Amino acid sequence: MEGPVNTRGAEDSPFITKDLNRFFFFFTPDVRVPLTEQLIDTVTDIWLSKKTGTSRTEPRRIYLESIECLNGSIFACEETLYLYLSEREILEKLIFSLLCIMGKKYTDTKNCGEDLNVTYDIGKFYISDDKTLLFYGNYNGNDYDLYYLTYKNGEWKDPTAIIELNTKKTEFQPCLTYDGNELWYTPDSRLGYTGHAVFRSKKTESGWGEPEEIISNFAEKPCVDSEGNIYFVHHFVDSSINIIEPDIYYCKKK
Repeated sequence: MEGPVNTRGAEDSPFITKDLNRFFFFFTPDVRVPLTEQLIDTVTDIWLSKKTGTSRTEPRRIYLESIECLNGSIFACEETLYLYLSEREILEKLIFSLLCIMGKKYTDTKNCGEDLNVTYDIGKFYISDDKTLLFYGNYNGNDYDLYYLTYKNGEWKDPTAIIELNTKKTEFQPCLTYDGNELWYTPDSRLGYTGHAVFRSKKTESGWGEPEEIISNFAEKPCVDSEGNIYFVHHFVDSSINIIEPDIYYCKKK
């Protein structure tokens, strides 16, 4: 993506709301800086850029009440912002929901509970547009597999493995399209490229269809907007495969 979103720093974890207005992402100036220093640099956080005509506004930092945010994943549903705060060496890993007040400040911070944080340990997740299914990747001791939870009687229950897509390798970072017909996610490339790739599976009468590798070469964390356009993170790496900088990329649906 062109400025003002991408900079010389690190942009990660994109999420765009259904109305295409709010574009959230994580930013830190340098991923090589220790997390303890990122925590106090006053800029490492979740940022928001809004749509204005055919462009976007200069991103502004989202100030989170009582939370100091390092790298995490973002999901926004109406006026509620859900954060999975990962990679926190000095803070506990938790999932929070935050209510947006007047579109300016996120407050009313709530822990989403032991089931999501501990029992299911859901990580990056996506909630279906009808708010009945929650898709996530769960670590099984060797790698990650894709699961979903069902919302029943006010609780997320019944973790179910997506057996059509899970393999003996990693599958995680799911994104369900708003119409519910496509599931995008991140495994390792199966076309011989190095690093993660972005895959897509289409819904069939019997479940999820054969996945396709759509974007390769250190691509991950797909986000598909309501028009079918894809946002994802691409990592620039050095000769030793150490991450130098992630940026957010965009592919327009034809």
